[in-house]
Amino acid sequence: MADNFRYHMAEPDIGSHERTYMNEAFDSGWISSKGLFISRFEEAFAKFAGTKYSVSCSNGTTALHLAVRALGIGDGDEVIVPDLTFASPANAVLYEKGKPVLADIDRKYWCIDPERVRESITERTKAIIVVHLYGHPADMDQIKEIAREHGLKVIEDCAEAHGATYKGKMVGSIGDVGCFSFYGNKIITTGEGGMVITNDYDLAERIRILRDHGMLPSRRYWHEDVGYNYRMTNIQAAIGLAQLESIREKIEKRRWIAKKYSEYIDNVAELQPEMPWASNVYWLPTFILDSSFWEGPRDSVMSLLAKEGVESRPVFYPLNEMPPYVSEKAFPNSYYVSYHGLSLPVSSKFNEDDIRTISEIFNLLIRKVKQQ
Repeated sequence: MADNFRYHMAEPDIGSHERTYMNEAFDSGWISSKGLFISRFEEAFAKFAGTKYSVSCSNGTTALHLAVRALGIGDGDEVIVPDLTFASPANAVLYEKGKPVLADIDRKYWCIDPERVRESITERTKAIIVVHLYGHPADMDQIKEIAREHGLKVIEDCAEAHGATYKGKMVGSIGDVGCFSFYGNKIITTGEGGMVITNDYDLAERIRILRDHGMLPSRRYWHEDVGYNYRMTNIQAAIGLAQLESIREKIEKRRWIAKKYSEYIDNVAELQPEMPWASNVYWLPTFILDSSFWEGPRDSVMSLLAKEGVESRPVFYPLNEMPPYVSEKAFPNSYYVSYHGLSLPVSSKFNEDDIRTISEIFNLLIRKVKQQ
């Protein structure tokens, strides 16, 4: 990589197995959006996630867009979205001229607060998008109960949470539809890519048609609807299948890394919690600094880390502060986690000495900034 970092943020774990499958796809001549690896990857991912159907697509954002469109969300429809998240869920709603309605997070585990969801519902609300932030599941029982009471759909954004579980059940399989990203920094990767999962046959078929220009599979070049070119390539699927075959090892390594950080880092920073009903996959090991480290001091620590060869990154900005999503409501929990949080590197190559070294550098720089 073209930088001076010794420890990179979320370095992809790819090797000879991925190369073998990729070469097999290449040698078959099926290098675009048809080929055996597409169906193999979809079937294997559905089995892993515990759903009946799985539809591959070009990235995690298109997965969300397909879900929103397939559920019939359109002009003026409101969809409740957590304020603290990457922008994709809100953007997917806006693509269909819907209105993302922001809700604050629960301070304990950083995902959307069910009580804030309940108070955000109006007669125009059609769905809730739940983001399993940084690998920790949202409280799905409460979310689903609210959805049942009001006749709402539930979309799970699992871009950061491959393999996370809620009360033993895989995220993405709990709501009406689950959406995954396979970007290079995710737990498994296809370079770019995404997946939509569901137990609803009609919804899965609708998503497949929309993914491929709105063209009927039974009548080639006949378009019943305006769709998109949101397909995954056979080569990407080959890489994804190889990645999926070792996903449990990748998850365990991430959990181990996060716990080791928690052991070595001083009590000035607290690892993202794990609730008793959840299994957090720690997509990025993310910490909340104590209240003296708001955005300025936090960013000073990050700059000093970079000089020491340690890449880090801040938590996402609250959506409500950015022009496309501005809201007049207050989001105190979202604000606190955003401006007091940062993520540290994670890699399958890390051993305990690496974690200890990064932690010692981090502890030293924290003390240095506190003394300024």
